[in-house]
Amino acid sequence: MSVTLLNPEGLLNTDALRYRQVAIATGTRQVHVAGQVAYDAAGQLLAPGDLAGQVAQALRNVGIGLEAAGATFHDVVRLTFYVVDWKREKIADFLAGIEQVTAELQLAPAPASLIGVSVLFEPGVLVEVEATAVLD
Repeated sequence: MSVTLLNPEGLLNTDALRYRQVAIATGTRQVHVAGQVAYDAAGQLLAPGDLAGQVAQALRNVGIGLEAAGATFHDVVRLTFYVVDWKREKIADFLAGIEQVTAELQLAPAPASLIGVSVLFEPGVLVEVEATAVLD
């Protein structure tokens, strides 16, 4: 399977924001990882009140889901982030969470959307992350 990630000329270059505008994937098997939050395997919320910590843990959980399907972040063609009470001022903390796990998870800068929401399913959950990957 091959994923090519692009920032085409004429669109905003999003390198500094750790994602690309376009993913081109060849393959036949899709992997969809349900929205992951900062829970550990026992269902305990990690990093309460810490957006960066919750982003990092939610991405770790996405990684576990991908691995179970035989995929890695290099197979991801789409990430969707839902962030509670999003404001532009939160971008540094959000990106810090991504940076915490970039090397650990070997994150590839796939196309991504960040959607501000008023609340997620449980108080204290600050971020939820969904992923789509394509495999041969």
